[in-house]
Amino acid sequence: MKRAPGIFLGLLLASLPALGSELEARLALADADRGRLLFGPCRTCHYPEAFMGHNTGPNLSGIFGKVAGKQAGFEFYSEGFKAAEFVWTPQLMYAWLENPMAMFPDSRMMSLGVPDAQSRADLIAFLLEATDRDARR
Repeated sequence: MKRAPGIFLGLLLASLPALGSELEARLALADADRGRLLFGPCRTCHYPEAFMGHNTGPNLSGIFGKVAGKQAGFEFYSEGFKAAEFVWTPQLMYAWLENPMAMFPDSRMMSLGVPDAQSRADLIAFLLEATDRDARR
């Protein structure tokens, strides 16, 4: 039986304090260069550099702080993302990357997720670094 995204998202939001502590510890050990390498397959659909624009997935530069499913110029969000009303944080991205289809079963993202917790933290460190690099340009 599929879970409604709202129920899963509610449970996820309730667990954010614990996720935040875990992610904080992992980010202290994170390697953004390793995250860059791990991001390689993600480039099939996403770009982390603002100047590249959208691909078949939305651009991920500055993703943290943006409302999910609402990036201007990207029109291919699933219905679940179009209806989403949350702001991307590193904690939510950490949970999303573990199992994207659990969070939004109707997602068009073609990923089985990143089961390794440190790899997820490395990816987030890379996205944070890429966003910072774009902001300095």
